[in-house]
Amino acid sequence: MISVIMPAYNEERALPNTLRALFTQQGDYEVVVVDGGSTDGTMNVLEEFGFIPDASHRTVHGSRFTLHSPKGRASQMNAGAKQATGEWLLFLHADTILPAGAIQRLNEMEADQSIQAGGFMHQFSGDDWRLNLISFLDNFRCIRSRIIYGDQALFVRRTLFERLGGFPNQPILEDVAFCERLIAVTTPLLLSPSVVTDARKFLKMGIWRSFFRVLLIILHVEFRLPVLPRTFFKDIR
Repeated sequence: MISVIMPAYNEERALPNTLRALFTQQGDYEVVVVDGGSTDGTMNVLEEFGFIPDASHRTVHGSRFTLHSPKGRASQMNAGAKQATGEWLLFLHADTILPAGAIQRLNEMEADQSIQAGGFMHQFSGDDWRLNLISFLDNFRCIRSRIIYGDQALFVRRTLFERLGGFPNQPILEDVAFCERLIAVTTPLLLSPSVVTDARKFLKMGIWRSFFRVLLIILHVEFRLPVLPRTFFKDIR
């Protein structure tokens, strides 16, 4: 079974589309949404989609439940992983849509112990060439480094995730830090078709400014530049 773990914070705009697409997936999976203290309508959206607030009432198949943890992707995803029961832990951002057949594909890979972790190629919604360029560069980086960013739907076997200690408790780049540990013990698999991330945050910030931001993150990761300030990663909703 797959445990889809989704950190959420004030995601009432993007969450409905993500959940609608997720629940068209065939296969054996549960969904754990971990809220970081949303003040908008996120919890109402979850209630509309049939999520329950108590993991102890999960069913054998197709459970949908919510948890709460302090705000921060690392703490939220770690909290979800502690309650997950699946062989695979699939960490999915609230504004990112899985390609058709993704869950069933992971179900089929459960028996292949040579595959311990992986993620998906990435693209943004819409057809703006600048966003396509950003995705191209990000995918090229990922193919080279096998460092999978959070919006690429990282999946990892639960036993390996626990052995590596989960996501490090840091406010930014927790996905990069975890993957640096991950690639020391296995080579993550990269799958296509791509996941699709809602481009609204990049459009709101400005595409070229967002491009520069992504480029600095890549340079920071690739060349060990000084740690970027936390304000660089401020929330955009």
